[in-house]
Amino acid sequence: MTQAMSEVTLMPLVAAIVVSYLLGSIPAAYIAGRAKGVDLRKHGSGNLGATNVFRVLGAKIGISVFVFDMAKGAASVLIALYLLPPAARPWGSATIAAIMCGIAAIIGHVRPIYLKFGKGGKGVATAAGVFIALAPIQTLLALVVFAVVLLTSGYVSLGSLTSAVMLPLLLAITVGVRSPVFVVSALVGTFVFWTHRANITRLRNGEEHRFGKRRLSAKWTASLAIALVIVLAIFIATRVQ
Repeated sequence: MTQAMSEVTLMPLVAAIVVSYLLGSIPAAYIAGRAKGVDLRKHGSGNLGATNVFRVLGAKIGISVFVFDMAKGAASVLIALYLLPPAARPWGSATIAAIMCGIAAIIGHVRPIYLKFGKGGKGVATAAGVFIALAPIQTLLALVVFAVVLLTSGYVSLGSLTSAVMLPLLLAITVGVRSPVFVVSALVGTFVFWTHRANITRLRNGEEHRFGKRRLSAKWTASLAIALVIVLAIFIATRVQ
């Protein structure tokens, strides 16, 4: 922060970050499970994310949880972009304030205060909501790749990992590597890989949980996704110049 930002002007920013964390902490998966008499922490993968909701409670509830988790990430960014006064923005940047609030929401999702800071979800859906608000076109394309990987392989984790690589790549091409949005996308992408380290091990061993019937192998799916990333990246680069 600059010295020009006084304690008074910092208060709205701190309040926005706290609100974003509390918003991100709302455990939609846990609430959905409890509504059905199920503690998702003791069923399926034990994860409080949309994927485990799909697996245990079905597609309808799973989609609802996924949308809610995305919405709370997007809402945290919008709070910073539209409700914070200019004097409360670090270095005068609404984008940096929005990133700070978005990160707070992701942390809240992963370690929700309402569950005594216990394990929540892996943060993918909430992060997607954050970037939908920050970089909608690039994020939508990353979600397209996620869908392609999921539909061709049946692996949600592989789709998440591929998207975590694609989004920084698209942002590097379109907004540049010096953009704070690119920097935070790279950091969040790294975080996604860290939270999926057990999934990566299972993918390597052929033991990862799969949705639906057997489809393409992980190797061929990754190759298809990489090819799609390159085509989309080149397309965007030629359009955004």
